[in-house]
Amino acid sequence: MNNIEHIGIAVKNLKDSNALFSKLFGKPHYKEEAVESEGVNTSFFKVGSNKIELLEATNPDSPIAKFIEKKGEGIHHIAFDVDDIEAEIKRLKNEAFIVLNETPKKGADNKLVAFLHPKSSNGVLIELCQEIR
Repeated sequence: MNNIEHIGIAVKNLKDSNALFSKLFGKPHYKEEAVESEGVNTSFFKVGSNKIELLEATNPDSPIAKFIEKKGEGIHHIAFDVDDIEAEIKRLKNEAFIVLNETPKKGADNKLVAFLHPKSSNGVLIELCQEIR
């Protein structure tokens, strides 16, 4: 793994949260994107060399809707940049991590993504991200 790619925050209302975080960071979000396969709308902020991703559910069955129903709004995941997502998935499986999707899928911000189950990482949902080349 390289560096933290972004921190994902689950929100109930993207428009309201964009306004809130714009005030907090002193600048507007730079990108919004729908990820239909995950049932979310996303918004990205650049804070120094880091990114914050806000995630709003687009349907009640999406992972974000279920997360908010269970835990409320807040930090949903930490994403790490990797050079070779398939090799990293294999390495982590060999280290006994539970991989939620063994085949990377297209995520937001031109990334291939895969997730590790929080049960195998001290309650933290980990996302692996590789730039689509």
